[in-house]
Amino acid sequence: MLDGSIKTNDRELSMGSKTANRFRSALVQLRAGRVIADNLVSAEALIREAAKGGATYIQTPENTALMELEPELVRSQVQPEGESRPLAVFRALAGEFGIWLHIGSLGVKGGDGRIANRSYLLAPDGTIAARYDKLHMFDVDLPNGETYRESDNYTPGSKAVLARLTPGGVSARLGMTICYDLRFAALYRALAIAGANMIAIPAAFTKHTGEAHWHVLLRSRAIETGAYVFAATQGGLHENGRWTFGHSMIISPWGEILAEAGADPCVVFADIDLALVEEVRARIPALTHGRPFEIEIAAPADDAEKRQAS
Repeated sequence: MLDGSIKTNDRELSMGSKTANRFRSALVQLRAGRVIADNLVSAEALIREAAKGGATYIQTPENTALMELEPELVRSQVQPEGESRPLAVFRALAGEFGIWLHIGSLGVKGGDGRIANRSYLLAPDGTIAARYDKLHMFDVDLPNGETYRESDNYTPGSKAVLARLTPGGVSARLGMTICYDLRFAALYRALAIAGANMIAIPAAFTKHTGEAHWHVLLRSRAIETGAYVFAATQGGLHENGRWTFGHSMIISPWGEILAEAGADPCVVFADIDLALVEEVRARIPALTHGRPFEIEIAAPADDAEKRQAS
């Protein structure tokens, strides 16, 4: 549940005098394993491909640098933010290409030794423009026998984050979320009402739940908010034995799939026109039509009749 606050970063970097509402975006789909150095090589190669393809906003999946379930192996490899080798590599890439690079998430160790599943939006000069710690932990037992206890490895965040950015010189506001957050619709409505015209949902969705729910949930979040949705994800069979669904997607405010990957590592592109956000919200102004309400639990008819008779 939201604590009522949405943190907005104060910086909005100028990219020149360009006033058009269009820019090119890209999603990097990965199949990360248990060796951080190997994952960085794979991620860097695809980020470079995306940047050379003209993308000025590039997003990677949740767990970009490490896909691991065993708590002791996670704790032994993650580092504090200031010492993070993956973060340093990605900051350098953002600065090299002058892009907005959104790292879906990295495990980051805090001063108390606890670990956050943290998303980073990196500015074109390589600085950290915004951070978001995943709010909702994926603690579930799936019907196919798979069990996940994300809270064994990570501490949940407590704030939603709305970030300002200017990909290709276009002023945008990005609602930052991660994976399991996707199932909590109130979070996305709150971000949209706060001003988000883009929603990020980097993920590592399981194959079992992805086949059933990935497409419909992503399209629903776009339609409900009237915002673009960007969802880079992991895909395929990982070293730890886990299957992820893949199908990274970019979705328009009208719910149309503009770009979609398959199951393998790759880059997908889509050209974005943020003017469409206002057009869609004018056609279906649901964000302005919300009303407070109470929930009444109606008594069964026979109970009501007994009360009246007495």
